[in-house]
Amino acid sequence: MTTTTTPSASLWDTFEHTPSKRQRVFMRYLTATLVDLVVLGLFAEYWEHVSVDSFTIILLAAAVLQVLLKVTIVVEHWVAAFFKARPGGFAKFMRFFAAWVVLFGSKFVILEALALAFGDRLRFGGPFHGIVALIVVVVVMLVVEATMVKFYRSLD
Repeated sequence: MTTTTTPSASLWDTFEHTPSKRQRVFMRYLTATLVDLVVLGLFAEYWEHVSVDSFTIILLAAAVLQVLLKVTIVVEHWVAAFFKARPGGFAKFMRFFAAWVVLFGSKFVILEALALAFGDRLRFGGPFHGIVALIVVVVVMLVVEATMVKFYRSLD
């Protein structure tokens, strides 16, 4: 009995090991950044409230957005844990209120950070000086990322 092997169609098919934690983190953030790149690029192309001068700016902005969104989530979790450790109804209220303030307020910080980093090369316009456009873009990025994760896990 002879066995034939089909040559691998992809470099990825040659890896027959369990990825390390650092490799998984790298792939997670690379994938999330590429998702953000695509989402931001599509908004820049099809929505007048998002304007970007070049592909390079979209790529850099996607990376900056990924970092800022992850920092926001870390801060939100830290604030939630702080209030969760305290007893009482007020602490419970403050846990959710503070999380909302961090998540909502971070969009203003992100918008300002993008303005400082990219100036007029990346612009969010429209209502409330572009904050609505930024929130829409960020929410779509998070929904697409979550959808990609759900799809990836369904492949198991």
